[in-house]
Amino acid sequence: MLSSFPTLLPFLLFAFVASITPGPTNILVLSNSARFGLAAAVPIIFGACASAAVLVLLVGTGAGTTLTAWPALQTFMQWAGVAWLSYLAWQIFRAPAAAISTQKTQTRLGVLGAAGLQWINPKTWMMALAVVSVFAGVGEDRFVHVMVLSLVFFLISLPCLTVWALLGAGSNRWLRSPLAMQRFNRCMALLLLGSAWLSVLA
Repeated sequence: MLSSFPTLLPFLLFAFVASITPGPTNILVLSNSARFGLAAAVPIIFGACASAAVLVLLVGTGAGTTLTAWPALQTFMQWAGVAWLSYLAWQIFRAPAAAISTQKTQTRLGVLGAAGLQWINPKTWMMALAVVSVFAGVGEDRFVHVMVLSLVFFLISLPCLTVWALLGAGSNRWLRSPLAMQRFNRCMALLLLGSAWLSVLA
């Protein structure tokens, strides 16, 4: 397998770094896990990982050329993503100062919301383009390589985001008071807002 797919091992490292480093999705996983428990983060993790893997597959079959050919579409997606993340940050920031045990479940980000975040995030599309152009190679095995890359990215990103969920769930013992919960919410909101706006200001 490796002899016919020499870029697979470098891709494993790339996928790990891309998945484990802080970003909007990681912060949302951490925040939801801390506020609602580990189980609340599972749909976010699955939705985000599956959506990103599907994007790699779609870009590998040529869908990414539309994004590169239409810069206006990329700009629109970028600002739509920033607007949505800013709204989520505001919702987290203004959440009532209530202890974890009294948090309402209807404010959770679900699987569709997490998946949708990847689809309107041009950075995810650019990541998928980089994956395909750098690691898929050329030749008759290219499509097989794209499918493998998509599956591998999914399998690697799952445990990476789960680590963030475990960190959030582990912080529960420090968030038992309403004041501590409010401070945590506001910190997560500012981090999410910063990660969103830095993507367009950088």
